[in-house]
Amino acid sequence: MAIAEPKIVYQRPTSLATRVTHYCPGCTHGVAHRLIAEVLDEMELREKTIGVAPVGCSVFAYNYFDHDYVEAAHGRAPAMATGIKRMLPKNTVYTYQGDGDLASIGMAEIMHAAARGENITVVFINNAIYGMTGGQMAPTTLPGMVTTSSPGGRDIESMGYPVRMAEILSTLDGAGYVVRRSLHDPNNIRKAKKAIRLAFETQERGLGFSLVELLSSCPTNWKLSPVDALQFIEDKMIPMFPLGDYKVNPEIGKLRV
Repeated sequence: MAIAEPKIVYQRPTSLATRVTHYCPGCTHGVAHRLIAEVLDEMELREKTIGVAPVGCSVFAYNYFDHDYVEAAHGRAPAMATGIKRMLPKNTVYTYQGDGDLASIGMAEIMHAAARGENITVVFINNAIYGMTGGQMAPTTLPGMVTTSSPGGRDIESMGYPVRMAEILSTLDGAGYVVRRSLHDPNNIRKAKKAIRLAFETQERGLGFSLVELLSSCPTNWKLSPVDALQFIEDKMIPMFPLGDYKVNPEIGKLRV
């Protein structure tokens, strides 16, 4: 019986650098990187793409993608992306931001970029905690969730409620595509990739601001195993941050699969 010749069925995207990341075991930042890189390759956007990395766990993103990248101050990635896109309107420009960066120090930047309808794409990683700086409470931290700055758990009465960014940004007229997906299992990862592609399609068609919020795990700061951290997303995060499409430009809606 003849042995079939082996064939490649999957390989590293060209847009993803061959480098070991600094992310903790079980962190799903790496999954998000892979999805972005695959989409850029499939859409043949790599040669004209410029990414913007702010401060946070995403601070070294420029090392992990094999396309042009710049570094922004903490929370200021949307402002830098705005300037780049206005000067280079034919380029594809995106930011890669965490929840502490985007929803706290960068809240004004993201709100006004969306309100202006800046034709940029934002990939927003929501892991409900400050990851890089030691696990402090973030704007997205869940009620009762223990962090280094809320050791007794997030108390709603004194610390307020979590901020739902997809819902807030979807109310702004300049937003063309705002959705929330998750990275906790293969089915949802496939849906996340489709959403990232549609976000870039929104930009390529000049339909305004686009954002994909991705629920992501942080086993180290959650003090959970990688497997338990994925279950935490399903059991705890999704009820607080429901998955779904919050705003979809009708022109992009026609392309949904």
